[in-house]
Amino acid sequence: MNQSFNRRSFLKGAAVGVGYWVANSYARGQEGTSPSDKLNVGVCGTAHQADYNLKELAKTNMVNIAAVVDVDDHFLAAAGHAYPKAKQYNDFRKMLEQKDIDAVLVAIPDHMHAWVTLAALRAGKHVYCEKPLAHSVEEVRLVTKTAAEQKRVTQMGTQIHAGNNYRRVVELVQSGAIGPVTEVHVFINKSWFQDKEARKDVPVPKGLHWSLWLGPVEPRPYSPDYLPEVWRRWYSFGEGTIGDMACHYIDLPKWALKLGNPTTIRAEGAAPHLDWAPKSLRAHYTFPARDDMPEVKLTWYDGDERPGLLSTLGLDKWKNGVLFCGEKGYLISDYDKHKLLPEEKFKDFTLPPETIAPSIGHHKEFVTACMKNDPMMPLCNFSYSGPLSEAVLLGSVSHRAGNVELAWDAETITARNAPSAEEFIKLKYRKGWVL
Repeated sequence: MNQSFNRRSFLKGAAVGVGYWVANSYARGQEGTSPSDKLNVGVCGTAHQADYNLKELAKTNMVNIAAVVDVDDHFLAAAGHAYPKAKQYNDFRKMLEQKDIDAVLVAIPDHMHAWVTLAALRAGKHVYCEKPLAHSVEEVRLVTKTAAEQKRVTQMGTQIHAGNNYRRVVELVQSGAIGPVTEVHVFINKSWFQDKEARKDVPVPKGLHWSLWLGPVEPRPYSPDYLPEVWRRWYSFGEGTIGDMACHYIDLPKWALKLGNPTTIRAEGAAPHLDWAPKSLRAHYTFPARDDMPEVKLTWYDGDERPGLLSTLGLDKWKNGVLFCGEKGYLISDYDKHKLLPEEKFKDFTLPPETIAPSIGHHKEFVTACMKNDPMMPLCNFSYSGPLSEAVLLGSVSHRAGNVELAWDAETITARNAPSAEEFIKLKYRKGWVL
């Protein structure tokens, strides 16, 4: 199969996609339309996280699963059984030739995120993509820019953003409950790491289209140590624990403190390995002052790394969370709970009013926005989640470049002081694959 994947060919296809959408979007966006008028969605990936997404889409009762894509015939067959009306494909590019698709959901390994997302956007489709948005900072920037240019509805898969707990924490921080926040600690008790070479001389399983799975990655022999799921351990396909979890947890301080692009990033830990992610990582970010909010020092911890302040505050039982440090006190939060500290000081505290409305559901936000053709309706649209993904990936870039501090220039997408980081900011691809 010709692996050529260039901007010109998909821009040409975009004219057809946009034309189809213009002809149908008004009907989907009007109140009082028929209940049978549903959003046609093509889903890339069918197992694990993709299976979860398929089920969440079905719960909205507003979606027709029009197509499913998987490079593993066994997974694809199972999805075809669950969604018998969906057309089945191994190659996402073939799926995008299906003219009745309105939106695409991307739930596949990170190294393929940008390729599917960009192709779908350029073909006039709305896109929901799992986190992080792409595999490199340059890819994320291009995805964000393309979504804005195409005026498509987008959503990144940070599902916890729709939870009530995050909303209450944002209200507390922005109400000034703990005063100006200058320090944040984000920690996760999880570790995607590798410590030995991948097994070789293992036959490709029947039904697995290995070359399609590799996509833009340089050809290499198949190994069961690469997939499924464990691909996160390998830099060719993912970014370890920070790539898996930081978009979920750093999302909270970004939202509450209105964080933009960091100015410096410095990882610390073990010496980086060329091919695989570390067992533990600590990454320090500096975010500049915004409006009346001061500069923020944010530190990410995963694996065995933990903020020392947890013991000081008697918070050792918290395995995962975000700790905000303010002039008047502390606020710690996980996905579903939060606490103000010191407890004695806040025992009679009056909670601020609930100003952030409950979510209708993370997936339903996206589907409803597509029906209304409203790109800004989903709270995790790419204009928000793009900068979040870039910041997350920069922690990995700093580590892979030798745990060097990056003086980050967001406008030019360069680390001014660290040319060694360039190869991790802008990746090289297999011959014939062009962004």
